[in-house]
Amino acid sequence: MPRPHIACILIMISTLIFIGCATPREITRPSDPVEALRYDIDSILSDSIFIPTDAAIKVVSLDRNEVLYERNSRKLMRPASNTKLLTSAAALLILGQDHIFQTLILADSLRPDGSVEGPLYIKGFGNPDMTTTELDSMVWQLKAIGIKSISGNIVADASWFDDLYWGTGWMWDDEAESDEAGISALSVNKNCVKVSVIPGKSSGGAVQVLIDPTTSYVSLINTARTVADTALIPLEITRLYKERLNTLTVSGEIMAGKDTVKRRITVWRPELYTATLLKERLEASGIAVRGQPTIGVTLPWSRELAYHHWPLDTMIVNLNKASDNLSAENTLKSVSVARGGIPGSAKHGLFQVNETLAELGIDTTQYFIVDGSGASHYNLLTAETLVQLLTAMTRKSEIFPLFYRSLPIAGVDGTLEKRMRGTRAEGNLRGKTGSLTGISNLSGYVTTADGEHLVFSMLMQDFILPIRLYRNAQDQIGALLAGFTRN
Repeated sequence: MPRPHIACILIMISTLIFIGCATPREITRPSDPVEALRYDIDSILSDSIFIPTDAAIKVVSLDRNEVLYERNSRKLMRPASNTKLLTSAAALLILGQDHIFQTLILADSLRPDGSVEGPLYIKGFGNPDMTTTELDSMVWQLKAIGIKSISGNIVADASWFDDLYWGTGWMWDDEAESDEAGISALSVNKNCVKVSVIPGKSSGGAVQVLIDPTTSYVSLINTARTVADTALIPLEITRLYKERLNTLTVSGEIMAGKDTVKRRITVWRPELYTATLLKERLEASGIAVRGQPTIGVTLPWSRELAYHHWPLDTMIVNLNKASDNLSAENTLKSVSVARGGIPGSAKHGLFQVNETLAELGIDTTQYFIVDGSGASHYNLLTAETLVQLLTAMTRKSEIFPLFYRSLPIAGVDGTLEKRMRGTRAEGNLRGKTGSLTGISNLSGYVTTADGEHLVFSMLMQDFILPIRLYRNAQDQIGALLAGFTRN
C-alpha cells in the first residue's frame, strides 16, 4: 500500500480515538422560555418507559396561534375516549344545547274507572341517564291521573334506534362489563345492575350478594367462599353473557372482614329490563298489571299518560366528565335521527359527525372512527386533529361554554379528580381522558401563569407497563403548561 494512503488511515484512526475519548458536551436548559418548555417536555419523554411506546403530542397557543410543542402530531393513534370530544362537539352543533331526551308512557285506551284496556307502552327516545327513580316518577304521574289497572302487557318500544346493541370492533368478552352496556333508545340504570359482594365474618362464612335494583329480571348463582388468609382463587363477578342469559355469577374467594366489593354488570335486552322494572314498580305502587313485559312498537294513536324529560346540557356534562360510553353512543344515534330519521344508527350518525367536523375546517380524510365512545380499537386519530377540533370549538361562542364546562377539571372532578393535585394545573386544566388496555390519552385546555390560553393533545399507546406511569408523565406536562411563563 502506498505510504500516503497509510498516513491518511492513521490520521483517521487517531481522530476517531480522540472523539471517542472526549468528554460529551453537556446540554444546558435554554434561556428562551419556549425553548425551555420544549426542553422540559423532551426531558419527561426521555424516560425509558417511552422507548417501546408511541407518544404523539401537540401544544398550541390559542392567543398567539403558535405551536409551542409538537411530536408525532400527525401520527395516527388509537384515541380511546378522546373520541367523545368529536361526538359531543358534533352533538352540540347538530342537536343544539336545548335538545331534550324524552321517555314516554302511553296507552291505546283509558277508561273513566282508571283501567287501561290493552297494553301500556314505554317508549324511549335515547335518554342514557334514566334511572329507577325516574321510573318511579312516571308511575306517580300515572297514579295522579287515576290509573288503577292495566289489562295488557307492558310494551318496551326502543324503535327510535336500530337494534345493534354494540359498537363496531367492541371486544366480545367485555360484554358483561359496564363500559360496554348494550346501546338502546330505551335504557335504564345504564343498562346495568349493581352487584355488592359482602364476605362472611370468618373463614367459611356465607358470602352475601346484594343486587340493586331488586328485580326478577336477573337471577344469581353464588359459589363464592369466605377465606381467612390469602384468596387463592380471585373473586369474579360476571354474567352468563355467552349464553345471552341474565344470570349473574359470583365465584372465587374473598377474605373475611374485607370491604364490600361492588361491580356494575350489564343486562341482556336492556329495553326488556326497563319494561320489567316498570311492571314491578307499578305493582309495588298498587297498580294491577295482568300482562307481562314484552318488546313492541307504540301505535300511532296511542295517548301519552306520563313522561320524563332529560336535557342534553346535563347529559353531555356526564358524558365527558364521567366518560360514559352509553351516553356517547346514544348521542351518536340521536344525531343520526336528527339528520336522517328513524331508526338512528351509528353508521349514519358518524357520517353526520364527519360532515359537521368538515364544516369546522377539519380534514376528515385524516382520521377514522367507527363508534361514538372510543371503546373500539378500530378508531384512529391524530393529536393534530384533536387540537384542530378543540381550537375550532373555541370559536363557537354559543356552545363553547357548555363544551368547556363538560370537561373534567384537574384535581377537582370527573376522570381527572385525583390528578395534578398540588400543581398549577389543579382547578385550571380541563381535559378529556382516554384509556384502553395499553392506551392513555389526555386532550384539552389549560391557562398558563401569564394567563395565556393553550390547547393540547397527548396520545400514548402500545405499552405493557402500568398505566399510571404514562398518566404521571401527562400530569407533569400538564403542570409544566400551567406554569409556563414568557417572562
